[in-house]
Amino acid sequence: MARILLDMDGVLCNLIAKWFKAYNEEYGDQIDVDALDQWGPHRIARAGKAIYKYLSQPGFFRDLEPIPGAVGGVRALLERGHDVVIVTAARQGHRDKLAWIREHLPFLPRDNVVFTHRKELVRGDLLLDDAPHNLKAFARYGIPVAMAYPYNAGVDCLRVADWSEFLTLVDRLYPAPMAEAPSALEPSGRLV
Repeated sequence: MARILLDMDGVLCNLIAKWFKAYNEEYGDQIDVDALDQWGPHRIARAGKAIYKYLSQPGFFRDLEPIPGAVGGVRALLERGHDVVIVTAARQGHRDKLAWIREHLPFLPRDNVVFTHRKELVRGDLLLDDAPHNLKAFARYGIPVAMAYPYNAGVDCLRVADWSEFLTLVDRLYPAPMAEAPSALEPSGRLV
């Protein structure tokens, strides 16, 4: 089985929906993820880098909606015997992210969460992420897989549109060991 590293924002939970909604309401802008064809929403936001202030607000990460299929997908990976580790970046919001994980993924081992901005430093076989820089850096150490968004379309790596596609990909890359076939012999060694 494999050690599978999972990003949190954009992979497990929908950061962009809440983030862009808060920004658009405050600044009267209309940005959305489809307009984000490269990393860094400040490039398309009228208010520029002010868009990042929400990411420092206490509680901001606490109530993000799970990405469809993510909770069941993590459970399925664990049931298939994979070592699942969440690798997420946070300048602030560590407590909120941990609370989110405890609420939505209570079955994940408590020690399987790593906060880092350098995800390639965490040993794993495969990384599911949305950030181009993380995907590119991890390619030297394992298999990067992009949760497909317009801003990571230019990254040369495997891509999935959703959790169903990701589970299919993992099953193809890391098939479950074959169960032992029932023996046609009795314990005495005679053919049944």
